Amino acid sequence: MNNITNNKKFENEIEISDEFFEETKKGIKSIKDLEVSISNSLSANTTETLQTIFSGAISLSASDVHIEPEEEQVKIRLRIDGLLQDVLFFDPKIYNQLLSRIKLLAGIKLNVSDVPQDGRFTTKIGKLEIENRISTLPSEYGETVVVRILNPQNVIEIKDLGLRKDFEELFLKEISKPNGMILVTGPTGSGKSTTLYSFLQRISKPEIKIITIEDPIEYHLDNIVQTQVDQRKGFGFAEGLRSIVRQDPDVILVGEMRDSDTADTAIQSALTGHLVFSTLHTNDAAGTITRLMSLGSNPANIGPAVNLIIAQRLVRKVCPHCGKKVSSEEIYAKLKRGLESLPKEIIIPEISKNTEIFVADGCELCNFTGYKGRIGIFEALPIDEDIEVFIIENPYISALRKKMQEKGITTMYQDGLIKVLQGITTLEEVERVTIEE
Repeated sequence: MNNITNNKKFENEIEISDEFFEETKKGIKSIKDLEVSISNSLSANTTETLQTIFSGAISLSASDVHIEPEEEQVKIRLRIDGLLQDVLFFDPKIYNQLLSRIKLLAGIKLNVSDVPQDGRFTTKIGKLEIENRISTLPSEYGETVVVRILNPQNVIEIKDLGLRKDFEELFLKEISKPNGMILVTGPTGSGKSTTLYSFLQRISKPEIKIITIEDPIEYHLDNIVQTQVDQRKGFGFAEGLRSIVRQDPDVILVGEMRDSDTADTAIQSALTGHLVFSTLHTNDAAGTITRLMSLGSNPANIGPAVNLIIAQRLVRKVCPHCGKKVSSEEIYAKLKRGLESLPKEIIIPEISKNTEIFVADGCELCNFTGYKGRIGIFEALPIDEDIEVFIIENPYISALRKKMQEKGITTMYQDGLIKVLQGITTLEEVERVTIEE
């Protein structure tokens, strides 16, 4: 019996048997294991090679598979914990077969190679359905392929986001309100969608109608109406949001506020009795206000509409098998300087010149990176009456940051330093994704 199927009935679907996946998962614990496994499958057939690639990528919790043709060979890379890692190089002839099969599965044109194409297919492993987003791009030596793996098992609860107790209490309080807007900000890949999905899961109940407008739908959630934008049909975020409001929702999720129409409609929805969740691409919480203004939002409406702004990044967690502790005067100076303005109610371990923190080392279990898994670092700006008045004055970002500091609001950098002291991540990781304020 085949471990993977693809026929007319399941044109955009591949099915991997539980037995094959469990066997793969048991045998693939590192990038090296996957390299050996894929190399062995290359001599079999395209079906088994694809099966091995996706089973291995899912087993290693990869978010993306990159297939990149070069002058004489083709490279496979996986994005694990936010960073790309090389897996192996293989023959271009096999690449052409893989490319055709992936295009067929994704429902995109096989005979088109000079323009980018996007598609999607589903991987079924027993009862588990994993959506895969496909992007092809013409390059010097052929089409590069990126497969985004949207594993629904990555949808987590609020308690697993990595929040400090005060943040968790604040977030739970804000998402329980009947109206207003909660914005989550950060660059692509900073975990914004994961945070929003955890909010939706927490508040979902039969008596509440929740509708989302997304691009694309990343994870399918029970008891929630999810819609997807389609720009080719003129159905964007703004159009979708206006239609959603007529569907009598209690809670609305707007995948991203990209233009003035979407921002204005979302703000009006928050002011007229709906709880609205959305995202923006800004560097920090303070920058969100300026970004909304640049989209044409009236400062007099921003304060009353927005309840909470969350900014976040993802940092890699120290591998529990190989992390090493060190101390130095430089570490002490950075910790002391970064945490000296921390509010007294936030309890942290005492810092001294002998304070030890983890540094990454590397072992086979973490693919010699020194890290295993990721966790969020956050800053949160509740919009109270004081901040509302401040927003109307159209402040500069620097002025709002100073105001936040006066109000005892911790920065992402400080939240990261707290996680360093807790032995969760490293100073290098915190400095990689954020800057000292």
